[in-house]
Amino acid sequence: MSQSAVRDLSDVAETLLIPLHMRAMESQRPDALIKDEKAVALVQQMNYDFSRFKYEDHDQVAIVLRTREFDRHARDFLARHPQAVVVHIGCGLDARFERVDNGQVEWYDLDLPQVIELRRKLIGDEGARHHLLGCSVLDSAWLDTVGVQRQRPILFLAEGVLMYFEEAQVKSLVRRLREHFPGAELVCDAWSPLLVWMNNRRVPRTQVGARYYWALKRGKDLESWGEGIRLLDEWFLLDRPLPRLAASHQWMRQFPPLAKAAGIFHYRLTEAAR
Repeated sequence: MSQSAVRDLSDVAETLLIPLHMRAMESQRPDALIKDEKAVALVQQMNYDFSRFKYEDHDQVAIVLRTREFDRHARDFLARHPQAVVVHIGCGLDARFERVDNGQVEWYDLDLPQVIELRRKLIGDEGARHHLLGCSVLDSAWLDTVGVQRQRPILFLAEGVLMYFEEAQVKSLVRRLREHFPGAELVCDAWSPLLVWMNNRRVPRTQVGARYYWALKRGKDLESWGEGIRLLDEWFLLDRPLPRLAASHQWMRQFPPLAKAAGIFHYRLTEAAR
């Protein structure tokens, strides 16, 4: 992929290169927290100046641990439901299917058309159990495509994507998932209003990332969006001491507003009572 090809990506779509680069750099460390050889190969084959993304080591640690936690959720779900369906919302250039495939899962990678086109060029086309959906998650057509599988257990993964939408859009999406796929589970990450504000101040200065819109104060807040939405568990980056996290960040664990500022939230979406 050339530099000119990336210019065709929207600001939000281009952010897919940041976690890709972080996973590749992390995988080459002797003390790597994850190993993603696909990311290493993709970065090596791209004709792209990744040096324009300026971030600290603790940023890479945070992204890598987030990825590792989403992988864990996927593996746990497949351990409970080997023949499940997984929809990876905002998949970017992540090869999560290859990392967690149990040989039975039906997998859908969903992202904007321009991103899916890049995936086809760089990673490859669909497989027997691996499908690509090129559309916005806010579109309705993909719901019908995946809907043919609704008799099977379904897991939705939304990593690093929902914060780019307005709250009304996120609320509408969650409700539609509940209505179309009763009993499905959703794993998503979210940032607190403070962290969203800090990110939006940093983006113009560092040229890393894009503006965020949706923030989440508490994981249980989604339960007020409609009957049947239930928080199962939550994970926060600063729940425990982290390897390679600067001492200047470790102290934040003592202050809940900071320690709970970035989390991953696991929900069950059950059909509302009639």
